[in-house]
Amino acid sequence: MGRGSLEPALATLESEAIYVLRETYGQFERPVLLFSGGKDSIVLAHLAARAFAPARIPFKLLHIDTGHNFEETLTFRDNLARELRADLLVRYVEETIRAGRVTEESGPEATRNALQTRTLLDALDELRADAALGGARRDEEKARAKERFFSHRDRYGQWDPKNQRPELWSLYNGRKAPGEHFRVFPLSNWTELDIWRYIKAREIALPSLYFAHERRVFNRRGTWLAESELLPLLPGEKIETRRVRFRTMGDITVTGAVFSDASTLDQIIEEVRTFRVTERSGRGDDKRSEAAMEDRKRAGYF
Repeated sequence: MGRGSLEPALATLESEAIYVLRETYGQFERPVLLFSGGKDSIVLAHLAARAFAPARIPFKLLHIDTGHNFEETLTFRDNLARELRADLLVRYVEETIRAGRVTEESGPEATRNALQTRTLLDALDELRADAALGGARRDEEKARAKERFFSHRDRYGQWDPKNQRPELWSLYNGRKAPGEHFRVFPLSNWTELDIWRYIKAREIALPSLYFAHERRVFNRRGTWLAESELLPLLPGEKIETRRVRFRTMGDITVTGAVFSDASTLDQIIEEVRTFRVTERSGRGDDKRSEAAMEDRKRAGYF
């Protein structure tokens, strides 16, 4: 359908997301758009550009950089910010570690993924942000299924899933006390398949990591991770060259690949139709406990 039109289901989702973006701009003074470089945040940035065209996106893009990102992601991030004429802010976990605000994990399975929370909360405080837009969807993971469109956070940035405001008839309550803020999720009702179909319909570019390619990977307890100096091999692990792609995008240390020959959007859409596990099933950080995501979200994670 190209850039001109969308089929009705996608048009409804687009309209809903644009409505939420405009409500956020109307209700809050200093919103920011959290940008990870993943497909959902890319779609959200494009929706924001569409929502406020021909003006520029009125939100700053905020990326929390662990220092362990795929290089392809960072290059794409910078190029997209220029393409959309968006203001991009980057805050670094490395600086949070050096300031003594968090302690870096050690050992062969160390990751900075959870450390992002402190860097994010410090950035929101620095910017005096009263809303942070994110690309999370309810179908991704059970903790995210509990989120409202306007998800309240207390003055410590913490989330209480039992203390959220009701949302009736697309009425969103952004009232808050000083020091509190909201996370806002315009893509809440989208699915992974919706995202891919929208990417195709709107001709949205993505990092090459999302498409099948040859890569050196190794298996760690069922998750295929990319070869990296950040990930020393454990006994019994070995590097193999496989044709893979990534369903989600995050820190190299936790982002698992899937075997795939899908190198075009049409092929990926057909592949996604057949999946019987969620896209975050390959994320090592979600496997640390049964409630790993909810625990991180309660502490202020994305």
